[in-house]
Amino acid sequence: MKIALIGYGRMGHEVEAVALAKKHQIVLRVDRDNPADMERLKSSGADVAMEFTTPATAFDNIRKCLEQGVPVVSGTTGWNDRMDEIHRLCRSVDGAFFHAANFNIGVNIMFHLNRELARIMNQFPRYEPSIEETHHTRKLDAPSGTAVVLAGDLLERYPGKKAWELNETSGKDKLLVRAFREGDVPGTHVVRYESPNDRLELIHTAFSRKGFAEGALLAAEFLRGKKGVFGMHHLLKLDNTGRS
Repeated sequence: MKIALIGYGRMGHEVEAVALAKKHQIVLRVDRDNPADMERLKSSGADVAMEFTTPATAFDNIRKCLEQGVPVVSGTTGWNDRMDEIHRLCRSVDGAFFHAANFNIGVNIMFHLNRELARIMNQFPRYEPSIEETHHTRKLDAPSGTAVVLAGDLLERYPGKKAWELNETSGKDKLLVRAFREGDVPGTHVVRYESPNDRLELIHTAFSRKGFAEGALLAAEFLRGKKGVFGMHHLLKLDNTGRS
């Protein structure tokens, strides 16, 4: 498979290492130093573009990929307010787009378990739910896209909470989401339910970025030959109520 890397930071390098180990070919690398090379995407012969950039640039990067007829896998978070525009564009050009807030397989299983746990815990109002995430100090968005997905799925199944708020809450009907930035932490997410008597936690801890890169490459392989909008619940064959 011929791959274009859009964004050549730490994640781009990790994806490259995993791709080359699996005998795929990197045909284009685009980063902040050579943004004009996006115009060479179609002529590069790329079968898929893998986009890991910034919230400010993701939309235009993905748009250019789709307009050039190149399927795109994106893991950039923090730009969800324009996600519907990309979905419409993808369908209008008969393209292929795969987005995930987190490509780690374990995290996506956590999404699935979080939805079921929220449904169960809604029956026991003495338990107060909250979410906590910790990432490295270079992460630009807070809370993480993964924490936003966890919060959104919990809120849909826990009517006592109407919205989430970051780091402090303004009322009992708000879900507390804490975000911490520490050292070089790849990513830790905790869904917590606490009562006066006990605490129940659902935790995922990433040990390195390799798991994210391997999941992203699986998504790229999955996307070949397909048209439409996809997420990790399609790849992992989990229930289709998930948020990718």
